[in-house]
Amino acid sequence: MSDYELRIEQHIPRLRRYARALTGERTAADDLVQDTLERAWVKLRLWRPGSDLRAWLFTVMHNVYVNQVRARASQPPMAHDEEALNVPDRARQTDMLEVRDLDIVLKKLPEEQRAVLLLVALEQLTYEETARVLGIPIGTVMSRLSRARERLRLLMAGIPEGAGLRVIK
Repeated sequence: MSDYELRIEQHIPRLRRYARALTGERTAADDLVQDTLERAWVKLRLWRPGSDLRAWLFTVMHNVYVNQVRARASQPPMAHDEEALNVPDRARQTDMLEVRDLDIVLKKLPEEQRAVLLLVALEQLTYEETARVLGIPIGTVMSRLSRARERLRLLMAGIPEGAGLRVIK
């Protein structure tokens, strides 16, 4: 194996985790990782040695995912079986319920907020790396993250969306 192959291979578990969080199902996540690795290998000449390979791979994955979502939006919907998210066995039933609830609530977040939240909280990218991956200003990362965290907190607490809004005359 070449040095590049070894360096890319070490990031595959993180790519799979992020892809799983984006897509919500194992087969789609595996396909996304495969497409990402294929694109990264073809475009490897565009990666600048010395720069963060992990952030570059996440950028490639984000772009592949956005392209796939756009392509799916232009096609008629197809019926298919959705696999349940494989959550490791927990010692307590409430833990499993909380993980399930979190998964459900994450899917309710707008795509741009979910992507920022997953990159920062799950993948532990810095705000700057997240901004580069998503191609947005760092201030936008911070505001989307703040809104995502607040919305996530409210939804997990069972407070319906828009419950805090009042009509003022």
